[in-house]
Amino acid sequence: MAIKHIGKLKSNKRKVAVAYRTLPNDPEHALIVSTENLTDSDHDVLMQLVESPSGQDAGELAEAMARTRLSDGSVMLARFHSTGKLMRVPTADVDMMPTNTDTINLAELNKVIAEQKGVSIADLALKDDTQPLATATATTAPASTPSNEATAAPASADGVMSDEDLAKSYRSQADRLSKEAAQLRRDAEDLVPTKKKKA
Repeated sequence: MAIKHIGKLKSNKRKVAVAYRTLPNDPEHALIVSTENLTDSDHDVLMQLVESPSGQDAGELAEAMARTRLSDGSVMLARFHSTGKLMRVPTADVDMMPTNTDTINLAELNKVIAEQKGVSIADLALKDDTQPLATATATTAPASTPSNEATAAPASADGVMSDEDLAKSYRSQADRLSKEAAQLRRDAEDLVPTKKKKA
């Protein structure tokens, strides 16, 4: 079975989860989490997320990470950010592993996706700087919709977002989700209006 978001570093073959496959204004870099640097419980939660439908459906793994809580109750994306677990690396240094036997270099993968979409590699990173964490990944889905796109917040020089940027990103996500929820409620009402309870 093919699986998204998992790769390994070319230099030491260490397994990584790719949070974003390209960065805004920096298409040659990605944001990754080295799975070996995690505690056992954090590693297990991350891998369960990657393999879950929500992880596999996410255009950006970071989008699903922003909705997932670790065993201590903290939000995965925020905690990995604050504890330095998110690393900025050149895309050419990461080999994606869609299966145990197949690999494709991340820089090559981004090139293929850009060609399929008819855009430049730089255009794969979403430009809205209110979105989560320092790097937007190309999505392997043929088209992305507002609900499955992650948004990238600007990275500082060392590739890590400030707490201010992260908070801004969360507010933006909350606003977007709130709008989606309101639309879903309206759609539900159109289909079957809520029956008013008699006093």
